[in-house]
Amino acid sequence: MEEPGFRVLLTDAGDRKMEAVRAIRTVTGLSLWNSKLLLASAPVEITAAGWLEVADGAVRVLEDASARITLLCDCCGRTIRRGAFPVNLARYMEPWSLETCWASCPPAAI
Repeated sequence: MEEPGFRVLLTDAGDRKMEAVRAIRTVTGLSLWNSKLLLASAPVEITAAGWLEVADGAVRVLEDASARITLLCDCCGRTIRRGAFPVNLARYMEPWSLETCWASCPPAAI
């Protein structure tokens, strides 16, 4: 059993495309030109599977720039809605299995 990763998918640039390009650049570290190309190829994966805190930070930066983002759980493949339910971060320190994925079975309120 491994800890699940969370992927960030850019689905749409939103209304403020230049801000979205800058946000992609901030999140990925790509050049301005490559960030623009990445935005033009939406829907596209912005970050590979990683920690929830990193993915959540990337989503926050991109959403602040009006980009539309989808956060996916690698464990079960489900879409995670930010703020839909409380997340027990202590739970991420233990090995997981598909049966205990919080995207499939949200944890009880803390």
